Amino acid sequence: MEFSELRAGADLVGALLTEPRSLLLLLLLLAAAICDLRTRRIPNALTFGGAATALLYSLTTSHHGGGFFWALGGLGLGLVLMLPLYLLRAMGAGDVKLMAMAGAFLGPDGTWHAVIFVFIAGGIAALTYALWHRAARKLLHNTRQTTQLLFISVAAGIRPDARASSAPSVGTLPYGVSIALGTASFLIARQFTWV
Repeated sequence: MEFSELRAGADLVGALLTEPRSLLLLLLLLAAAICDLRTRRIPNALTFGGAATALLYSLTTSHHGGGFFWALGGLGLGLVLMLPLYLLRAMGAGDVKLMAMAGAFLGPDGTWHAVIFVFIAGGIAALTYALWHRAARKLLHNTRQTTQLLFISVAAGIRPDARASSAPSVGTLPYGVSIALGTASFLIARQFTWV
């Protein structure tokens, strides 16, 4: 890689960090990840405050594709895409609210892409955690059992609940970190026009 390509890449990342909406989102995600790592909780003040800030910001500026309804659509989509995982007890309410907040900054189209990046980051984190704790076999067994339980529950018309599985948990992860890393990765990929 030539110096000019490195410089162009650095300029693109620098532009991302000087755009107020993206910078504020990244700072909020960093704060949420730190809180989740330390306390395993994401404060409502951070998620609701961040979402309110994104909605207010969208009223004052309409760049990046939209205004208030664009931000509201992203918030709703972030909530809807993560809510099933909360209902399955596979994710905490703070994680759902965090993705909704991020959606308010990203709008609907950006939220779709960011959620894919978040799920990839979460999968990598879960696999890394399982390998580190020598529990990969248990993780695969639990995944298979939970998936079977989900399909049986849906076929029987019963509300799925991941806690109904008899398999002991491999452990829990602070998913706010995966949301932060996945969303930041999406922002960088979008800046480089990879997505």
